[in-house]
Amino acid sequence: MKKNVIIIGAAGRDFHNFNTYYRDNELFNVVAFTAAQIPDIYGRKYPAELAGKLYPDGIPIYAESELTGLIRKFNVDICNFAYSDVPYQRVMNISSLVNAAGADFLLLGPKDTMVKSVKPVIAIGATRTGCGKSQTSRRVIEILMAKGLKVVAVRHPMPYGNLVEQKVQRFATIADLAKHKCTIEEMEEYEPHVERGNVIYAGVDYEAILREAEKDPDGCDIILWDGGNNDFPFYKPDLMITVADPHRPGAEVNYYPGEMNIRIADIVVINKIDTAYPEHITMVRDNIARLNPTAIVVDGASPIMVDDPSLIRGKKVLVIEDGPTLTHGEMKIGAGTVAALKYGAAEIVDPRPFVVGKLAETFRIYPNIGRLLPAMGYGDQQIKDLEETINNTICDSIIIGTPIDLNRVVKITKPNTRVYYDLQEIGKPDLDELLDEFLKKYKI
Repeated sequence: MKKNVIIIGAAGRDFHNFNTYYRDNELFNVVAFTAAQIPDIYGRKYPAELAGKLYPDGIPIYAESELTGLIRKFNVDICNFAYSDVPYQRVMNISSLVNAAGADFLLLGPKDTMVKSVKPVIAIGATRTGCGKSQTSRRVIEILMAKGLKVVAVRHPMPYGNLVEQKVQRFATIADLAKHKCTIEEMEEYEPHVERGNVIYAGVDYEAILREAEKDPDGCDIILWDGGNNDFPFYKPDLMITVADPHRPGAEVNYYPGEMNIRIADIVVINKIDTAYPEHITMVRDNIARLNPTAIVVDGASPIMVDDPSLIRGKKVLVIEDGPTLTHGEMKIGAGTVAALKYGAAEIVDPRPFVVGKLAETFRIYPNIGRLLPAMGYGDQQIKDLEETINNTICDSIIIGTPIDLNRVVKITKPNTRVYYDLQEIGKPDLDELLDEFLKKYKI
């Protein structure tokens, strides 16, 4: 008899697990997805056009809070947990809930979910959201492009719009961001790539995406997997680079599936060494050595620059940071905060008295965000609420600590300055020489 399945997710790995393991599998009947972390995902359907012949009506998506009732309603046999950046305590809380309701709790691994490429794959992962995967990916691509190689990046999914239209997306120009109606979160990841001259793919169906990327019209020598959260790669890596964050020491052994990314890494980059406490750096080093003693460790920093330091020095500033980094990433300090401290801001203004609409809901769900403003923009209403909150806030100026210039997305009426940051290796070995070894090994 078929097993009834619920996939517990957040509009990312859950869809990938379905596509790679369940979609055409006659042994299972996926009755529902549940959604968390990302607003406005539940109440929709995973569409029939993507779900395959076994699901002509598509698959409904519910809120995770309904999980116990759904298990009983659909007589569920298995609940597949399929999202990332979650403390182990939370994972096992959900496991207990599932088991208590009568179902099995399942975590699918690489054998059943990693897709093999015909091209060499370099994967970038991390121990948590906000470690510095994006600047590490950019650094690796810059090194490879300088060697004359064509690198095609594939980004972990962020399918918040029309899933059928987002099945396979290709971004080669800034205009493509508007063409695909990207959210702020998507722009933050795609824009830095296209600005540097490399193509990036994303979407929903990651085997279909990989096959398009491999034969990209601009050429493809290497696929770079640009991971999201602390998820493990969707593609089987030939070189795995994991980024660790000494601002959150211990996350590498306490969060799912970040520990896995340490254990499978060929290279671990300890980022932000320039702004972390020495004892926290030592803790991360010790954990890496214990989990994966053969991994090569690269020390790194993400030094910041700003357009106009005079808008910070002595000013009362509103600091805007990357949204996911502050929310489920639980960071208390980002690039904008570092800039405020480095350039002598008189005060970081608390935005909470001024927040409106969906942003107020974000602060309610994540009360530990504190005096920073997350650049939440998963939809038109959230972007509108972000703009209104920014312009409502009483301050002298604004620090934009996001990877993109928010002025392109929202109309900011106050003086503002943007923060920039890239990965900078400290000492040896560095990524350049390690990538040379990789290229020689694969005769690239």
